[in-house]
Amino acid sequence: MLAEALNFAATYALSGRRRGGEINSSVRLWARARRCARDWAPHEENSRTFTLDAMQDLRQRRTAVVLGSGLLRDVPIDTLAASFDTVILVDLVHLASVRLRLALKGRRNVRLIERDLSGYDQLAAGEEPEPLSFLRQVPYLDFVVSANLLSQIGLGVKRRLAAEPAGSMPEDALPRLIRAHIDGLAGLPCRTCLITDVSFSVIDRTGHLHETADLLHGVSAPAPKAHWQWPVAPLGEESRDYRIVHEVIAV
Repeated sequence: MLAEALNFAATYALSGRRRGGEINSSVRLWARARRCARDWAPHEENSRTFTLDAMQDLRQRRTAVVLGSGLLRDVPIDTLAASFDTVILVDLVHLASVRLRLALKGRRNVRLIERDLSGYDQLAAGEEPEPLSFLRQVPYLDFVVSANLLSQIGLGVKRRLAAEPAGSMPEDALPRLIRAHIDGLAGLPCRTCLITDVSFSVIDRTGHLHETADLLHGVSAPAPKAHWQWPVAPLGEESRDYRIVHEVIAV
């Protein structure tokens, strides 16, 4: 608990957004990742490997952008920083622990941007959401990775919608925002890589399936080149009686 409190306080002091709820969510994820390190390791390795495979034959390696860089556990940041002139990490929050890691490694060509990637505010203003339009302003862009972000956009938007007055957002807000992210990636004039969990299952200790849910809210993802399972909550994390497993695809 002390480590979490220190990470929260340091992040709050360093963040340009200074939104306690966002920082708290990131700190909770950081704490869970530490507790579940062994169970999460295959998923994180698969994510890093797929990203490296996606950039392998790039002729130019000037600027790479990672959307949803998070804890950097699933991002091959060392190889990206060594391979590209500039690496830009974009997320709602960059924890102090992540900033410290980058500083200790002397990654001077890595830039951090705090940004809401959901497109929620555009949709709320009555505009067609283009959450990735800012990438058009990034010079010499050769590679973009969406790293286990898309379902998190859906969860974050769902929480915001629950707090909004009824009728203040379109009924199809969630699928429209998820589709906008997928379409935004597809429309970029560079190599892209999408890694996302698309569904989750609740399974008891006997292997019986109790519940499943679509994390993309009916939006069809592109045909995957790879897929695997991610035990987000192994037995004992949320309950001693069940585990939560996410299905992940990589495109």
